[in-house]
Amino acid sequence: MALIELAGIERVFHLGDADVHALADLNVSIESGEYVAVMGQSGSGKSTLLNLLGLLDRPNVGTYRLEGRDVTTLSPDEQAAVRSQRIGFVFQSFHLVPRLTAAENIALPMMLAGIPAAERNRRVAQALKDFGLENRHDHRPDQLSGGQRQRVAIARATIMQPAMLLADEPTGNLDRATGDEVIRLLEVLNERGVTLIIVTHDQNLGSRARRQLVMEDGRLKHDSGADNRRSVSADFSG
Repeated sequence: MALIELAGIERVFHLGDADVHALADLNVSIESGEYVAVMGQSGSGKSTLLNLLGLLDRPNVGTYRLEGRDVTTLSPDEQAAVRSQRIGFVFQSFHLVPRLTAAENIALPMMLAGIPAAERNRRVAQALKDFGLENRHDHRPDQLSGGQRQRVAIARATIMQPAMLLADEPTGNLDRATGDEVIRLLEVLNERGVTLIIVTHDQNLGSRARRQLVMEDGRLKHDSGADNRRSVSADFSG
């Protein structure tokens, strides 16, 4: 069973008298543990797709199944519960809470989920160690470097042990060296079994993924995974 199944997805925005088809006739299946880059020019639909995968938006038409469950039919509260438990987000601008320390930012999803303090403290301590932030646990975001802030954001995104991690231009605000460090960190998480989906316009970053979905005008222009499946099929038939 695929982790993600999108069937006949359409997303239309009404702008004045015009209808803008942000996503059109989208059919995509992603297996658990995949490493996927969603690529395309600005306005191609990749951010709309990310929002839909993250249950931050709903399609006008079509079905989105996550772990076999049709999540398009859920109420907003039910979607929020799925989002908090099964989906992690990493954003270009970090989205950390300014007044909270690194440790408190990492703990925030668990507090919202009602996880007991003892378990929260245990998980936060392990995350700080895993992400090399032990000596920054009591620092607020404005006391951290860009790379440290993104590591806090990734720790927060994965603290609930989600099924997938959605990263929106995760290196956009970082220098090349720090960006490479952050991407390697995400790739290690993928190697441990987390499904990693990165939205990027950076060809170098996109090429690191094992599968590329290229968007254009709201449609899936190219899926390298389909090429790979055809290649495997040809190998077996030959």
